[in-house]
Amino acid sequence: MDKPRSKDPLEGVTLEALLTELVTQYGWEYLGQQVPIRCFQVNPSVKSSLTFLRRTPWARSKVENLYREWKTKSSYEG
Repeated sequence: MDKPRSKDPLEGVTLEALLTELVTQYGWEYLGQQVPIRCFQVNPSVKSSLTFLRRTPWARSKVENLYREWKTKSSYEG
């Protein structure tokens, strides 16, 4: 029997892939507005953001929720 597929858009997605997709879709400025953290607002880079997000559960949670919302919204539109 096949396992039912999870509906969680985060399943199988690395934090780096998730962040890269969000930056491509929205840009650093928008991310800095939605999740007001320094690594998104001042000289943003994927590397510095990953370091911060891996050490800061509340910020990672906000970014993951933003990703879920975007993926859920785009699956209904697509």
